[in-house]
Amino acid sequence: MSRTQGRHRLSRRTKIATGSLALALAVGGIAVATTTGHTGEASADEANPAFFVDILTVKPNQFDPRPVTGASTGTFTVDCGRNENQHFNPDNFIAQPGVRNGAQHLHDYVGNLSTNADSNNKSLVKAGTTCRNGDKSAYFWPVVRIDTGEEEKNEPAKAPDGDRAQADREAKTVQVACPDVASKLTDIPDQAMAEVDGNLDQLDGQADEANQRIAATQGQGGPDFVRNAILNPLKDRRAAIIDRIATAIGRFAPKPGGLGGLAPCATKPGKDTGTPTPPPSTTAGGALPGQDDNNELPGNDGKILRPQRVQITFRGSPVGKVVAMPRFLRVLYGDAKVSTNGPANARASWTCTGFENRVTDKYPICPPNSKVKRIHTFPSCWDGKNTDSANHRTHIVFPDQFGRCAEGFKAVPQLQISLTYDIPHDIQVKKQYKVDAFPQEKHNPGSDHDDFANVMSQRIMNGLVNCVNRGRTCRA
Repeated sequence: MSRTQGRHRLSRRTKIATGSLALALAVGGIAVATTTGHTGEASADEANPAFFVDILTVKPNQFDPRPVTGASTGTFTVDCGRNENQHFNPDNFIAQPGVRNGAQHLHDYVGNLSTNADSNNKSLVKAGTTCRNGDKSAYFWPVVRIDTGEEEKNEPAKAPDGDRAQADREAKTVQVACPDVASKLTDIPDQAMAEVDGNLDQLDGQADEANQRIAATQGQGGPDFVRNAILNPLKDRRAAIIDRIATAIGRFAPKPGGLGGLAPCATKPGKDTGTPTPPPSTTAGGALPGQDDNNELPGNDGKILRPQRVQITFRGSPVGKVVAMPRFLRVLYGDAKVSTNGPANARASWTCTGFENRVTDKYPICPPNSKVKRIHTFPSCWDGKNTDSANHRTHIVFPDQFGRCAEGFKAVPQLQISLTYDIPHDIQVKKQYKVDAFPQEKHNPGSDHDDFANVMSQRIMNGLVNCVNRGRTCRA
């Protein structure tokens, strides 16, 4: 069976046979290591009935902080579709870069068209996107399935091999790395916005042009060629544009200072992933064994249910203005291994339409005419320096209950992804739906999670910040 046939489940009978074979191997003294943890197990087919709850029994528990004077109360919603192009894979280039099948469950992807285990900053920038406004960011979460116990087939998944090959080629190239300007700007007056946006576009265009020149002249001119012929002229051009940005803002507000240090760019060598080096147990380019022809372990089965609605919205801060996210910022929501790691990073995210003020860490059974919904609200307090950290969390954390960031952290637009599913009421009552998960999680709804990598152009991010800081409702 080929991977593109889209077969995403094994029958009950096949699983029993597989389990019998594994038992026979164990009795015979043959040790078969598949992955770390308890990943040799095939999860129970259905989710544990104890994982379900009637949403009407959940008390209201969601209360947004009251905005203070000067709060950024706007919202910016981007339409990136519902994964109509069948972009699924069991990878996670943020948490396990370079490890194919590292997630051991399928992710739904919207936004960046190339996202896979081998994705890096360079390959993400060069890829296309499903977002209508050109946002190339990667948004991905584990799929939800209906599992009635019958043999079911899914539509063919998008084969990732071409994207992986492209990512590998990009990772080997030398490219320029320029400081992010948008995230260092002050609150930009409306009157200066168009001019600032145009200049930010020019900065991105200059970097693209420099990369093209590096690729075209590779191996020419000796060791100082790139610095003298490309980087130094680029620095001068960037300095002129950054000065124009400061001048445009200064016509209507205090002129920002200290931007001169953003002009110089450097080169990054090959094998840039944009993330800390993975530990030895997750060697880049590897693949975890034990998956079927669609790169899944047997426990994640059933009919994949595409969300009926995907809403990607960025919100402001209830206590003040937000600053731009830096490009290539990585952000995680929830914990895919809650049973192993404990509840510290897990988040309750399940609810029903019409009951969004009641969120639970169990699968909800909704009243008739109400739909199952997942709400993922990401951390939004950035350390002002790093786009990632060793645990992928300490560089960007949650605000406190009042919406305040800890000392040394800056508020950035808070991403909230809402996923609505049309799950038949009888399927909910029979407890026959579940989220994909690591095998040891056994479809625990508390393991729900979401991932985001910011690949917006500086112009798009600048417009987003302007929208939320001005209290507007924007759709892109």
